[in-house]
Amino acid sequence: MSSQRGSEATLQSLIGELNGRQSESSGDPAVRTEAVVRDASTDLFDDGTLTIDDGLVKESLPELLMLLVGLRDGDTHGKGVMEDLNRFFGAQLSPGTVYPMLHDLEEEGFLEMRELVQTKEYAIDDGEAVRNELHEAMTQHLALGMVFHRALDEFDASDD
Repeated sequence: MSSQRGSEATLQSLIGELNGRQSESSGDPAVRTEAVVRDASTDLFDDGTLTIDDGLVKESLPELLMLLVGLRDGDTHGKGVMEDLNRFFGAQLSPGTVYPMLHDLEEEGFLEMRELVQTKEYAIDDGEAVRNELHEAMTQHLALGMVFHRALDEFDASDD
């Protein structure tokens, strides 16, 4: 139950970040993302290490991209977001996977894109819609996680 409260606190922290409340600041544009990932890792895993399967990262890619773009204060080009996917989740996705999804999120009105000299920069276009999408994804993942957790309890009980 304490990990559930910790997860809720982490979610509230993330939602606050997406709504514009500032947390830690640094020259590194990914510092807010790092704080969120670190807090979630510490809350959920005994050793504080977050390890996510690449398949799950790909399935959650739209939400992860919105999260990563939303938590960055700047330097929101595709390459930086791809580096964050690797840095924080261990995912090494190809540009052919990430860039089309960024484009889709722009077309759907979640992100806005600004053309720069040799790159494109992304920002949250509709913060409320992004918040709702992340909340829905979080609810789905937590619900599935709770089903797994309860199944493990049942397996343990049947072993006795």
